[in-house]
Amino acid sequence: MRLALALCLLTMPVLAEDTAPLPEAEGFSLMEEGAKLLFRGLMSEMEPTLNDMQEAWKDMEPALREFGPKFRQLVAMIDDFKNYDAPEILPNGDIIIRRNAPLLPKPDILPGPNGEIDL
Repeated sequence: MRLALALCLLTMPVLAEDTAPLPEAEGFSLMEEGAKLLFRGLMSEMEPTLNDMQEAWKDMEPALREFGPKFRQLVAMIDDFKNYDAPEILPNGDIIIRRNAPLLPKPDILPGPNGEIDL
């Protein structure tokens, strides 16, 4: 009897070393598979919208190429948006954007002794 018990105890570590995947590893692979399915579903739902957006950009490209240089000029004139108040719409429909910080003169345009400026 003691011999049988000793043999059982010696074989226990061998039986514990099976190569079956651990439940944790299987859980991670299920999570990974679920994430893949989620992203595939999102992409399949978003694909038509993304294709429409791509077509719209193609249609707008010529106008954007023409608008680009003018927009750069506007940004250079504006300086910093923090220097301006919120836009105000007048009753006649005009939009006014008031500057809240004084505009400093550029160094190359300085007033003369009588306050005149040569252009």
